[in-house]
Amino acid sequence: MSKSLRVGVVGVGYLGKFHARIYNRMADVELVGVADTDKTTVDAIAGECGCQAFTDPAALVGKVDAVSIVVPTIYHLEVARPYLEQGTHMLMEKPIAPDMAAGTELVALARKAGVIFQIGHLERYNAGVQAIIERAKDPRFIEVHRLGTFVQRATDVDVVTDLMIHDIDIVMAMVASPIRNIAAAGTSVLTDHVDIANARLEFENGAVANVTASRVSNKKFRRIRVFSKSNYYGMNYEDQQLEIVSAKQGNKEGEIPDIISETLTVETQLPLDAELADFITSIKENKKPKVDGATGLEAMRVALAVKEKIAACLT
Repeated sequence: MSKSLRVGVVGVGYLGKFHARIYNRMADVELVGVADTDKTTVDAIAGECGCQAFTDPAALVGKVDAVSIVVPTIYHLEVARPYLEQGTHMLMEKPIAPDMAAGTELVALARKAGVIFQIGHLERYNAGVQAIIERAKDPRFIEVHRLGTFVQRATDVDVVTDLMIHDIDIVMAMVASPIRNIAAAGTSVLTDHVDIANARLEFENGAVANVTASRVSNKKFRRIRVFSKSNYYGMNYEDQQLEIVSAKQGNKEGEIPDIISETLTVETQLPLDAELADFITSIKENKKPKVDGATGLEAMRVALAVKEKIAACLT
């Protein structure tokens, strides 16, 4: 492999165009081309980035060392297969697949090819999230709210696989224990899919997570709260700053602990820039990315289980 890593982007709609722009300004990375079935869109992004434009999703096979797949989830396996069979490193936007069968096949194809296969769980690269995961050892209770206004482009998916899956992945990374029980409820409001959902995840080590996601709120509100034995961590996803509350035991027996509160200023970062940088570094150093295919597949398995619980409540 040459010093300059040849990359491409398949799917340059709302999110894919940002992939292309970020790759285009990376050192030691050559954006060879972008592909999209919308000729007007792909020509515009290719012109902006100074690379080739293709309307065939498979046109970059054999021309690149690595590729971002940013197409609708239902096309993931179809679009990714020729690249994986060619031995192309891949960053695939979440969720990994529409179902477990397709996701399992993608992981198997990547493993057989021996390539880096990363899933785009963007919130893992939120600096505040990383700070909580590093500090919140043995969490007992986690509460997450991810509320947002309705976005027209999300009409083909439900709120669980669109939004809640981010927090499912974060909670599972934090607790690191198998899930023993899932309870969930939800309903549709604006689409034919579930638009508001709540899930309670109970882990074998006794930890509990309560996760709520909505895409019909009149404002954006994204916050995580983590409670451990002697610490509380709170973070707003937007400003990435971490609030820490600790109980400091006094010297006298039976004395009520002092409550110490502080705000940890985290050096913020643009999550997508950090995610793509991790992808490129993982390829160059042959290391596991923060969210590999197996991790993305497990998050998808839990998200599908949540959807099944919701469906059971609605019937």
